[in-house]
Amino acid sequence: MGPHVAPLGLRFYEATQFPASYKGKLFIAQHGSWNRTTPIGYRIMMATVNNGKVVQYEPFADGWLQDNKKVIGRPVDIEWMKDGSMLISDDQQGLIYKVAYKKS
Repeated sequence: MGPHVAPLGLRFYEATQFPASYKGKLFIAQHGSWNRTTPIGYRIMMATVNNGKVVQYEPFADGWLQDNKKVIGRPVDIEWMKDGSMLISDDQQGLIYKVAYKKS
């Protein structure tokens, strides 16, 4: 994950709103570094876990760190709603974001 990303909230996806490929993925809220010259984190990462080991790691939602220097939010935790949508708390902005999947 990198030093000082501060992974605070971790949740596996077990619902059905998102495509089937998301089932069982681990979602990680990276609060972000505060003590690095070049900040890192400030995003939601998604990990594929196989036999207890992470085999793939990729960004799911980002944008809270702009131009690798300006922080506009700090994700703290992830919760799942009954309908399968994701809630992300941001303690810098005092907001809760809702992420829902809509089939096109």
